[in-house]
Amino acid sequence: MTERRIAMWSGPRNLSTAMMRSFGARGDCACVDEPFYAHYLLQTGLPHPMRDEVIASQPGDWRDVLPDLTTRPVGQPLQYQKHMVQHMLPEMDLDWTAPLTNVFLIRAPERVAASFAVKRGLPDPAELGFERQWQMFQQMSARGDRPVVIDSADIRRDPARALQALCAAIDISWTPAMLSWKPGPHEHDGVWGAVWYDAVNRSTGFGEPEGPLPQLGAPLNALAAALRPSYEAIAAYRLRFP
Repeated sequence: MTERRIAMWSGPRNLSTAMMRSFGARGDCACVDEPFYAHYLLQTGLPHPMRDEVIASQPGDWRDVLPDLTTRPVGQPLQYQKHMVQHMLPEMDLDWTAPLTNVFLIRAPERVAASFAVKRGLPDPAELGFERQWQMFQQMSARGDRPVVIDSADIRRDPARALQALCAAIDISWTPAMLSWKPGPHEHDGVWGAVWYDAVNRSTGFGEPEGPLPQLGAPLNALAAALRPSYEAIAAYRLRFP
């Protein structure tokens, strides 16, 4: 069986779990949830919720994860890899991503900052991944295979057209099955889903279009303003459809 491996790169609070649900609903796609999370926690020492459980659930060295993402058979025509860009620390080589179909999922920093703050308080900018996402996009583009970029606001605005455009851009079939899924936890969820996936676990499809950007207090507003240049730089390459 010839397998296609789709690596979706985003920051936190960015529709990434809903997209994993969407691809998982296809019926021809195996999913991998944030495979470098344990390595990231071990290297940074960050006190994330369920830190010990996350570390116990995955290999602690990022290199030990690579066979599952590159060569080990998955038993399905497609593999969907949900990645957090901040988990790819600067010393981690990106060469292994070259054979993959890389897609960057983006979201306005005002929305990300507001959503993240509800869970973790005022975040460090690096935890939101905007600068790292732009760095990775440039590195992958420089080797001649510029990744596809899609904005979560466009998906929420019209999920069917956005996903059709995405599937066309990465040369896979489109199916309406991607628009809905069963509620509750899914078998491929990481253990951290107990903390982070409450909203998506209540869902059966993509939410309504997003309204105006949230009004933020001074600290979050300053954070979002600092992140916006990286967002706008990569957003210039996003998929556009009528």
